[in-house]
Amino acid sequence: MRSFLALTPPEDVRDAMVRVQAMLPAGRPVVRENLHLTLAFLDDQPEDLLEDLHIGLTGLRMPAMDIAFRGLGAFGGDKPRLIFAEVQPCPALAEMRQAVLRCVQRAGIRLRKERYHPHVTLARLKGDPSPAMVSFLSEYAGTVLPGWTAIGLSLCQSTLRPDGPVYEELASYPLG
Repeated sequence: MRSFLALTPPEDVRDAMVRVQAMLPAGRPVVRENLHLTLAFLDDQPEDLLEDLHIGLTGLRMPAMDIAFRGLGAFGGDKPRLIFAEVQPCPALAEMRQAVLRCVQRAGIRLRKERYHPHVTLARLKGDPSPAMVSFLSEYAGTVLPGWTAIGLSLCQSTLRPDGPVYEELASYPLG
C-alpha cells in the first residue's frame, strides 16, 4: 500500500493556499483535500508493516506544534516541476520527524535516503516554465501563508489515478 505520514493544515490555512493556487499562471494545482505537510513518504509497504507502524505511532507522545511558512518556492532549478509553500524550519518539527522515523524503522520499513525539505506542495508543472511562471515565482517568492498549530499526525494511503492521486486517512494520532 502506497502511504505517507503527514500533518494536515486546518481549513483556513487551506483556504489561503487555494487563493495562492488561483494566482498561479500555470501548473496543475493540488486539490484542496490533498494539501498536507509530509513528514515521511513510506512508498509501497505491506499491510503488516503498516500495522506495526500504527502500533508504534499509537504510543508516540509529541507536543502540538506551531507550523509557520516563510514563502513560496520551487523544486527543479531552472525547470521548476513543483511549486510549494516552504515551512519555516523549527526544532519541534525536526524532533517530531526524527521520532516518526524511529517508529518507521522499528516497524521494519526502509525508506529511501532523501534530504528533507519541509513544504506543502501547491502545484505540479510540466515542461519548460512559462515566462509568466518565472515572473510569478520572482514576484511572489516572499508570500507568507498563515501558520497553524498542528494537533495531529496522520497515516495516509495514496492511490494514484490518471486525474491525480487520491489520499485517504487511515489513522490519526493526537499531538499535545
